[in-house]
Amino acid sequence: MLKAVPRLTSVPHVGSRMSKTCNLAALAKFHRASGAACQKAAHKSHDLPPMPPCDFKPLKHQGMSKQHMMEIRQLNCQPMTMKVTYYKSPVFIHQGHMQWLWDTDGKRYLDFFAGVATVSVGHCNPKVTAVAVAQMKRLWHTTCIYVTPPLQEYCEKLASLLPDPLKVVYLTNSGSEANDLAMLMARLHTGNHDMISLRGSYHGGSQQTMALTSNSAFKYPVANGGCTATMCPDVFRGPWGGSHCRDSPVQTIRTCDCPQGQCMANDKYIGQLDETFATSLPSRVAGFFAEPIQGMGAAVQYPKDYLKQAYQRVRERGGVCIADEVQTGFGRTGSHFWGFQGHEVMPDIVTMAKGIAGGFPMGALVTTPEIAAAFSKGAHFNTYGGNPMACSIASSVLDVMKEDGTQQNSLVVGTYLLTELAKLRDKHEIIGDVRGKGLQIGVEMVEDKVSRTPLSPAAMNDIFEETKDMGVLIGKGGVYGQNFRVQPPMCVTKDDADYFLAVFDRSIQNYMDRR
Repeated sequence: MLKAVPRLTSVPHVGSRMSKTCNLAALAKFHRASGAACQKAAHKSHDLPPMPPCDFKPLKHQGMSKQHMMEIRQLNCQPMTMKVTYYKSPVFIHQGHMQWLWDTDGKRYLDFFAGVATVSVGHCNPKVTAVAVAQMKRLWHTTCIYVTPPLQEYCEKLASLLPDPLKVVYLTNSGSEANDLAMLMARLHTGNHDMISLRGSYHGGSQQTMALTSNSAFKYPVANGGCTATMCPDVFRGPWGGSHCRDSPVQTIRTCDCPQGQCMANDKYIGQLDETFATSLPSRVAGFFAEPIQGMGAAVQYPKDYLKQAYQRVRERGGVCIADEVQTGFGRTGSHFWGFQGHEVMPDIVTMAKGIAGGFPMGALVTTPEIAAAFSKGAHFNTYGGNPMACSIASSVLDVMKEDGTQQNSLVVGTYLLTELAKLRDKHEIIGDVRGKGLQIGVEMVEDKVSRTPLSPAAMNDIFEETKDMGVLIGKGGVYGQNFRVQPPMCVTKDDADYFLAVFDRSIQNYMDRR
């Protein structure tokens, strides 16, 4: 039988992006040797393999100085801009091409975060850029009151990629807006109010979606009720879990003696959901939100049958099931185009954004005709939803995904990354877990594998900073900021993966040597 583990000791809560930034007086240290010379020196000093070649030549930065940019960022940009500025020495990005970014000094970076899993087919993908330029010359914007070809063409194309009866498309400007809309639809359709989400989830920053989001770093003390978070079925950090729970090439290091075909960890977490229904919710609910793999929660995966059984329980209580595909959609998980397909479930509403248009601001919601009919009783209008530029770019992104086989590449390169990262987990005591599917990957850092206490923010920042200095950009996440997020553009190669692995391994080893 699986045994519950002792409750973890409390740790200081840190936001996933709350790195301290330098003051203006320290900006002089940003001015370092640039370009190839800088990288060559870094490779020599760290004994790394050469960065994969790139024949693209970026333009030389001739704009404002870094000091002036930081002055504006501090004085004129909203305060959260400084609060989420990554790194002690911020990265001043000037240009991008596919999986590469260049800073204002000409230093090249391998982007393994893709603007938070957003740049799906690469920075300034030439095929998408050509379509964007052509559409910009033809028509930037007009309201969806008029019938524009890009809107109709894209809706048909997107709907064709989802199973029946998910065929009615609403276009938005962001994932937060799509999830906000999904909440409203669920409540109108069911006549119920209460929503359910999972702890550690992130579903948006609007006042309504903030209620769904179960991570205190993204909460404000304002009214946004009607949402209850149930225990996240995290088989690494949670009280139950084993070595066969996840649909992933890499399982946890926890032991498991479950009988064939039965996951007792899943049964325990479903029991917690039942407890939530019994103690914290009315008899009828509006809906249940879940990411197929958590994003900001750092690629947390659930036992294989969890969503199936959760969906059943929600529907028994009159609710609808919403799959938040903002990060997992469009082939990122590799095995399927949509993350929910890996769980063998059929949601009532699917929300999406980020990779939908390769970084161009856009989101969408797709639902059934029945739910759409209930919503159409009022007047819903979005000035920019269905913008011709957004639709043309998103349509081109779908074409590139098909032509270039990005889903298959996510499967092949992602599986390779996961298995190689698992070797680093076995090598380093402070890597507690490696998880994910395709190019949706999380690496959980711990003080040690026995206690699983989250690695300290200072240590995380140390490794994070050094990885950047060696030319690779990754993300951070998790409730305690203890996870590294690996979500590169879906055009990355095995050579890129090898370079990232070498840099990541070296950064961790250097930290361990100092510790």
